[in-house]
Amino acid sequence: MRLGIIGLGKMGMNMARRLSSAGHEVVCYNRTPERVGAAVAEGMGGAYSLKELVETLPAPRAIWLMIPAGPPVDDAIAELKGLLSKGDTVVDGGNSFYKDSVRRYGELKASNIGFLDVGVSGGIWGLREGYCLMAGGDEDAFNALEPAFKDLAQPGGYLYCGPAGSGHFVKMVHNGIEYGLMEAYAEGFELLKSSRYGKQLDLEKIARLWNRGSVVRSWLLELLESALGRDRGLESVRGYVEDSGEGRWTIKEAVDAGVSMPVITEALFRRFRSRQEDPFAEKVLAALRAGFGGHAVKPEKKK
Repeated sequence: MRLGIIGLGKMGMNMARRLSSAGHEVVCYNRTPERVGAAVAEGMGGAYSLKELVETLPAPRAIWLMIPAGPPVDDAIAELKGLLSKGDTVVDGGNSFYKDSVRRYGELKASNIGFLDVGVSGGIWGLREGYCLMAGGDEDAFNALEPAFKDLAQPGGYLYCGPAGSGHFVKMVHNGIEYGLMEAYAEGFELLKSSRYGKQLDLEKIARLWNRGSVVRSWLLELLESALGRDRGLESVRGYVEDSGEGRWTIKEAVDAGVSMPVITEALFRRFRSRQEDPFAEKVLAALRAGFGGHAVKPEKKK
């Protein structure tokens, strides 16, 4: 099939490559013309404006957005609404908040334009390994684009989840779970490294071992094994961990639904703490211990 992709970052470009290699005709657009040129050099089609992209595609058109969540998606959809025709479909494959996807579905539905919210997991390895796709929206639109989903995904790696917003909702919870898994691995390997056996334990080999039949085996462990193989003590990595929003959204939904979610919540707060140097809260704890127990307080390091 023939479809357009807007956004040629690490995910968007690799998805375009995977679709193209499967025989789909892909036309690419990116705000940075150099990225479009790179796609064209690899044999894909290129457009240097949204208008050109739409005019290049035959009706009914399918246009897949792989751009940052929030205003960039709204801005792109606002421009596309004036260019697309009845029966065309817009796919948001970014990490958008599911309630935004419900709103966008309604806005495009009023113009007789389809909208699918598709959560995409697989990261930079998706080009080779295939992606995991979670789709929400009208099932007819999903069925029309199923050939693309099938070629993007691993075997069995795509699912029609339900009505508008459901795809991004499932991806949001997926990412929340990911936070908890990563935190559990981080704490476990920190204990291994800090234990009485820490100097003798080979953490890379342990990560590899646990992926051979263990109940905690996972792709995350494979990634950790690879990282430890490159840098045994992770000395080149700063312990500063960002979050891209999905963990926060997951926890807010849990609060609204009255669902206990202590592991994912703590994992998010641990990320917040990673960005602080000498947090004030720890200063308060030290001062209180000194106050009630006479415990020594270490002086602030001179800068």
